[in-house]
Amino acid sequence: MAGSWTTIPRVTQFDEADITGLMELRQKHQAAYEARGARLTLTPFALKVAAATLKHHPMFNASLDDAAGEIVLKEYYHIGVAVDTDAGLLVPVVRDVDKKSLLELATELEELAAKARQRKLSLEEMKGGTFTISNQGGIGGGYFTPIVNLPEVAILGLGRGALKPVVKDQQIQQRLMLPVAVSYDHRVIDGGAAARFTVDLVRALENFPEAEVRQ
Repeated sequence: MAGSWTTIPRVTQFDEADITGLMELRQKHQAAYEARGARLTLTPFALKVAAATLKHHPMFNASLDDAAGEIVLKEYYHIGVAVDTDAGLLVPVVRDVDKKSLLELATELEELAAKARQRKLSLEEMKGGTFTISNQGGIGGGYFTPIVNLPEVAILGLGRGALKPVVKDQQIQQRLMLPVAVSYDHRVIDGGAAARFTVDLVRALENFPEAEVRQ
């Protein structure tokens, strides 16, 4: 983290996502997931959305090789998920996120988080990430500026969703709004690309297809 702080010219792009519909899907299907031994939290949804968005914005799924002066684009989607433990922050990696169902992601995420809190993660389970998600919503945080996890070039930070009055369909409605923060390495990614990535990610969260949730 110290190396990231001193090496990377980091910029953070902020936005909000209306996750009212997504949380309704979660509420509707969570019993079916629990029957299969999985907890349907926001993070599995975020994993699916992040992988899909990274496919359309490959520069965010890359690393910078300083020695060679090259940007290395990754054609796989191994996403690290920050886990708060008594031993500090640990980041197990969920591999091939794009190839797994929401149920598979929810199950694997719960297993990795449990191993992290029990200090049973292997070094291999914490290596090879191409992108990272830090979800502080369970703790209660709002906006924050996550630090890029080298050698990755971007990280997604999620805060706690809050009910807010929002103008929708020309009416003021109560909506559940999720704070979103994308920090990125400005040597690799410019502001326009970051804005487009964030807009697409927010749109995907707001329009998550129910077909991907059903079991």
